[in-house]
Amino acid sequence: MDYKLQVGVQSNLEMGSIDDRSMHDLEDECLYSPEMDAQKTHSTDSNEQVSLSGSLPAGGSKMIRNSVYKSIKTVVFSNKLNLLMPFGPLAVLVHKMTAHNGWVFFLSLLGITPLAERLGYATEQLAFFTGPTVGGLLNATFGNATELIISIYALKSGMIRVVQLSLLGSILSNMLLVLGCALFCGGLVYRGKEQVFSKATAVVNSGLLLMAVMGLLFPAVLYYTHTERHAGKSELALSRFSSCIMLLAYAAYLVFQLKSQKDLYVPIDEEGNQNEENSDDGDDEAPEISKWESMIWLAIMTAWISILSDYLVDAIEGASEAWDVPIAFISVILLPIIGNAAEHASAIMFAMKDKLDISLGVAIGSSTQISMFGIPFCVVIGWMMGREMDLNFQLFETATLFITVIVVAFFLQEGTSNYFKGLMLILCYLIVAASFFVHEDSSSTDESKRPKT
Repeated sequence: MDYKLQVGVQSNLEMGSIDDRSMHDLEDECLYSPEMDAQKTHSTDSNEQVSLSGSLPAGGSKMIRNSVYKSIKTVVFSNKLNLLMPFGPLAVLVHKMTAHNGWVFFLSLLGITPLAERLGYATEQLAFFTGPTVGGLLNATFGNATELIISIYALKSGMIRVVQLSLLGSILSNMLLVLGCALFCGGLVYRGKEQVFSKATAVVNSGLLLMAVMGLLFPAVLYYTHTERHAGKSELALSRFSSCIMLLAYAAYLVFQLKSQKDLYVPIDEEGNQNEENSDDGDDEAPEISKWESMIWLAIMTAWISILSDYLVDAIEGASEAWDVPIAFISVILLPIIGNAAEHASAIMFAMKDKLDISLGVAIGSSTQISMFGIPFCVVIGWMMGREMDLNFQLFETATLFITVIVVAFFLQEGTSNYFKGLMLILCYLIVAASFFVHEDSSSTDESKRPKT
């Protein structure tokens, strides 16, 4: 009984409250006017504007701080190789406080290593927003940016022989060491089968590399056979003409690769058929930083590499004397290993994912760009600077490049790969490194004795 009474009282109270609310609503409707509604809406809008304007500066600055912190954390603190970054400022400090070029060179070399790798990372992130065509060009260009920056600073200092040897070493490093490590690691991961890649891509790149060898061979032969019509001038004129032709050929190659023959660069399956599904596997990956962040980091890394390259080039001769190591070995072996850090990591990673076409594009494509674009570009830039850089890389270096191209083309002719082929390429690189360690380059010795201009 008590429960029923309570329910009844509650229902009566609720009905009374409803009646009261309805009476208030009727009074509000009777007192309604359009002017009052306009005033209410205006006051609410003004209140919202005030609240928004008050919260935007604080919220916006907080968002900017969070995005900057996240970007720095992603780019700088996500890779263990970046632990070498402090060696860059340390190299500058040692250069200012002491005159020990050996330490300056060594610290600069260590400081540039993570910057070269992060430069490749920022380029890959930017490629997500530009599409495959422009992305491929960006990867190829910024992948070799370190070598080109070092070469331009050396060219500015009049160290023409260092430019020639460092670019030659970059080609040898990509073709033997980078490609060899990629094939070796990929073969170890997939020991039960032979990895396959596009034979057409390998043939086109091998042809371009042989054309580059031809461009370097004729000035050397002309010099050593003493058959120049104008002594000291014909060799330089031939080099500049050949450089322009090589740049034209490389531009045509880009059009051929990216516009006319896109199907040649679609990854193939084990039966040798083009498989477009495999080429879309990477579409699931998402960029880790935004487009503008990628561009800002590219500018920062390029500027810092340029600063360290200046100290690196100035310390090469002193490091050679302090360590009793030939300049040829430093230029051909040590400098390219640092400059190719990004390509080295990328090629191995893709090979271990059974994406050998991308690994070949990184290693052989980088060699093709250096030989058909980097070297002729430096000849033309030297021409503009008044430096007589030519394509005569001397007989020993030209023969080394020629044999390397033949060996790599022979290994790639079947369109298949295994860990043994990669091991052979690595061992070939060790032979090349030992050869340059015992090779005394007379041109660089004479060049170091000349006063700098």
